[in-house]
Amino acid sequence: MRNALILFVCCFSLQIYAQEPQLASQYFRNGEYEKAASLYKTLFEKNPYNANYLNALIDCYQQLEKFEEVTQIVVKQLKSYPNQEYLYVELGYNEQLQNFPDKAAPYYEKALQSIDKSPALGYVVAKTFQDNFLLDYALLAYKKAMALNPNADYNFQIALIYSEQGEIENMFNTYLDLIETNENYESVAKSYIGRFITEDAESEPNILLRKLLLKRSQNNPKNSWNELLSWLFIQQKEYDKALIQEKALHKRNVGNLNGILNLGKITFENNDFEATKNCFNYVLENSQNLETELLAKLYLLEVNMKTNAPVETVEIQFQQLFKQYGKNVATLSIQSIYAEFLAFKKNESEQAISVLKEALKLPVNEFQKGYLKTKLADILVFENKFSSALIYYTQVQNDLKNQPVGQTARFKIAQTSYFKGDFEWAQSQLSVLKNSTSQLIANDALALNLLITDNAVKDSLKIALKKYAVADLLSYQNKNQQAIDTLQFVLNQYKGHPIEDEALFKQAQLFEKINQFTNAENNYLQIISLNKEDILADDAHYYLAELYLNKLNRPEKAKEYYQKMIFDYPSSIYVVDARKKFRKLRGDEVN
Repeated sequence: MRNALILFVCCFSLQIYAQEPQLASQYFRNGEYEKAASLYKTLFEKNPYNANYLNALIDCYQQLEKFEEVTQIVVKQLKSYPNQEYLYVELGYNEQLQNFPDKAAPYYEKALQSIDKSPALGYVVAKTFQDNFLLDYALLAYKKAMALNPNADYNFQIALIYSEQGEIENMFNTYLDLIETNENYESVAKSYIGRFITEDAESEPNILLRKLLLKRSQNNPKNSWNELLSWLFIQQKEYDKALIQEKALHKRNVGNLNGILNLGKITFENNDFEATKNCFNYVLENSQNLETELLAKLYLLEVNMKTNAPVETVEIQFQQLFKQYGKNVATLSIQSIYAEFLAFKKNESEQAISVLKEALKLPVNEFQKGYLKTKLADILVFENKFSSALIYYTQVQNDLKNQPVGQTARFKIAQTSYFKGDFEWAQSQLSVLKNSTSQLIANDALALNLLITDNAVKDSLKIALKKYAVADLLSYQNKNQQAIDTLQFVLNQYKGHPIEDEALFKQAQLFEKINQFTNAENNYLQIISLNKEDILADDAHYYLAELYLNKLNRPEKAKEYYQKMIFDYPSSIYVVDARKKFRKLRGDEVN
């Protein structure tokens, strides 16, 4: 019994001791510096080697303006442990906080001199400077440590300091020097550089990086510079320029088409179909691999579908692919896209369903099965067979719950429920998807959830929203005129309702699909006149500018609305593209 009691007391004491650092940290975060200092003082006295406790205690005292206490504990620590010379930085900073820069400088010099005696101290001295925002001294310390120890590499730390100082050119050059030393640093450097790069090719960081890379490419040609230039052009959506770099890389490394394949996929996802064709035609000209060849042909076929090539032409292409490669597991993607083509382009849904059911009989894995079932359910929704569609979606969602295809199926369940007017069930599914690992699914879920929520506030029976959902379904089914007429009913019956701007925007998009561009223009103008602060107002400005530029041949009006985008909606996702097109219309020289 006595031993058990001793054991209990020991365990309880250990638990209390383990909680002390957490409690001290909590006090510090809450601004209760006296309480935090009391705990950190006790912890430091018990653990004089623990630099974290000492640093935290110094921070507490400085927050309380107890500068003399800081001096005392640091001087005492240096006497006990003379090798901890990085603490001279703390002494100097303590003087600087009291507005005594002349007293601070000698301490900083002592800390720097300690690196001469022991280069191994270089990192901790530099980091202490950096933690106290003494960035110029931190740079000196890192550079001195590297000069004295050839094996030391603090370029990442140096680049980070340059970024904090706003020395963008020095920062870029430091990262590029790292890559020049070791190409394995490229992906990490790219992630840091990417924080300063935007879609706007005319932004200062973009221009600067391009110049630095071109200069290095001329002086010392190597793959990394082409790869980074390609990456930069992709960020700027200048895909033809990116392709030039990828071709140069391919010529140096014949046989590796991965860069061009990836670029082709990116251009397709961004609807730059001319660039997509350029990429995959180059792949076909240079590929020796059947799988790569098949992929390229598939993308080119999809481009034809997206750009409304004649149905007969596309059908012939599909049959040629099946004749050449057969209907097997290797051509599942082709079979799936063929089914979509049959249903959505040829209006042959029964044949499309048959194609997918035959594909499901092949020896497919669970992910392939989920993909095919999702496509099958999509076509069933197209045919208004909601119950059957929901069965397939639910099977996929249950079988692949935490996988992207499973999350896509859950979104489709919500979307189908929305089409049916079952908004509560739709929102219950959408609430789960807001934390989806796929940003695209999460964004789609958020958009649909907002649509339902925003338009249910003034309409408890959701009558207007149900009618809008019917129009949305008709649009999904390519019944464009019926969808337009349904939306017109909504606009006539529910003027002033929150659904009005959504209906106008949806109808405008459909007018564009059937080439009624003047009607689309009128709708966008109505959205803008309703409320310039509305969530769809920036979309309306951008699409109206695009309409004037590309369909109505009114470049001056396009320029006017691009300019409004730039000044009135600076945080819009369209503003970079609007600025680029405005400059071009104004006659600026755009590189």
